[in-house]
Amino acid sequence: LSIAIKNKKIAWIGSHQDAKNFQGEHINFGDQAVLPGFIDAHGHASYLAFATQVANIASPPVGKINNINELKTELKNFIKDSGLQPGEWVMGLGYDDSLLKEQRHPTKDDLDEVSTEHPIYLIHVSAHLGAANSLGLSLANINSKTQDPPGGKIRRYENSLEPNGVFEETAAYPLQQLAMSAYKDPIGSVKKAMEIYAKNGITTAQDGASSLETIRLMQAADAQNMINIDVISYPIGQNGLNENLDAFSFGAYEGRVKVGGVKLILDGSPQGKTAYLTQPYYKPPHNESQSYKGYPLIPQIDVSKLVKEYADLNIPIMAHANGDAAADMLIQAVRDAEIESDHRTIMIHAQTVREDQLDLMKELEIIPSYFSTHTFYWGDWHRDSVFGQDRAMRISPTNSALERDMPFTVHNDAPVVPPDMMRLLWATTNRETRSGKILGKQQRISTYSALEAITINAAYQHFEDDIKGSIEVGKQADLVVLSEDPLSIDTKNLLQLDVVATFSRGVEVFNAAK
Repeated sequence: LSIAIKNKKIAWIGSHQDAKNFQGEHINFGDQAVLPGFIDAHGHASYLAFATQVANIASPPVGKINNINELKTELKNFIKDSGLQPGEWVMGLGYDDSLLKEQRHPTKDDLDEVSTEHPIYLIHVSAHLGAANSLGLSLANINSKTQDPPGGKIRRYENSLEPNGVFEETAAYPLQQLAMSAYKDPIGSVKKAMEIYAKNGITTAQDGASSLETIRLMQAADAQNMINIDVISYPIGQNGLNENLDAFSFGAYEGRVKVGGVKLILDGSPQGKTAYLTQPYYKPPHNESQSYKGYPLIPQIDVSKLVKEYADLNIPIMAHANGDAAADMLIQAVRDAEIESDHRTIMIHAQTVREDQLDLMKELEIIPSYFSTHTFYWGDWHRDSVFGQDRAMRISPTNSALERDMPFTVHNDAPVVPPDMMRLLWATTNRETRSGKILGKQQRISTYSALEAITINAAYQHFEDDIKGSIEVGKQADLVVLSEDPLSIDTKNLLQLDVVATFSRGVEVFNAAK
């Protein structure tokens, strides 16, 4: 295959022999597999950038932490290797209580053993919970008199009001904001994040749940030529059209960055057991009753009001809804809004959507974007602790959407898990857990359908299917070259595929040989 590129677009596609007849820059791929550049249907580019600067406290295969002692050792080594001075924040990302030997979160007692001179804040792998040491709590003015905020919980020692250092959802925000002062080279870290995306064949990244500050950071990095792929930001929209949102023009690229719409966060995380369900958790979390179903982060009346407000202004909406009760909230809000335009509202994660909900979603034109790598990373945990067998078997029900002829996408939610598109393809088609069990064979889909979910469907989701998502004359020259044709190998071998090269707007942004 030979492709000619002119003005950053695909101008011609044909054989090597005929290429000489076409004027313009040519890329000759020989017999290699060439696909449209992969599109990040949901993730957090600025958060991935931040993750390059903090301690990696994830469990295998992302990190190497198997128990709380190893976590403590990793943090002590990070303090030493980073040359942090007393009083400077220590941050870690990715601890996973479901994979730690102790099957619990680290508490302030554990973290006080790491340091009493440094405030410490750890972000759970889901990014919906966190843990701090005593100094961190003290700096955030959190103590036994501090009440739980709306949409969050301060976990406490049993039969006590004393915080144990673990925080859920909105209760973690004050600590997280304080700890972000540990972020020393934001623009340099953006460059590192872009390199990670390009290495994984991603030509369009997403910065979901961005803030005014992180959008400005992306724009500043772009002004310094640190961004060489497209980045689409979705600022948090929980507070309506405030002065922060008024600062943006939606839908047009300025350089390599654009603001694509807003993101609402309706509930929490299934692996952290804060997602909002209609039926109780199989095994309830810390100090909760057998009837515990998680909780919403904002009430239905506000969700409906916000969806209506944004839809009337033609501002695209992505809404994080992990639990089926949260999915009900989004479905109700879209129905209430009576949207007549081509709105392409996205239900982010849609982990536990039921069959009846998918029927309504198709009718209301809500697009599910499934976090289908959950089948590998937390499939065993979901089956044995979170949902039980029946509900776990149909998390991320990709085939149910396919059978309804609904557009859908799949994503990694980086840096919750790395933006590894080969693992995403493999997980979506195989649904194999860490222990080698198959989680819901009936929800498997073909490699071709999974590829559509990270190319043309993801372009459609972002209102960019006219310029991206397929290899066609006139479309942006975003391409990825793979070591083998994914359509000609068994799905179980998809993990063995390598990204050979990545092109964004016709420019090579990654080459494995260089």
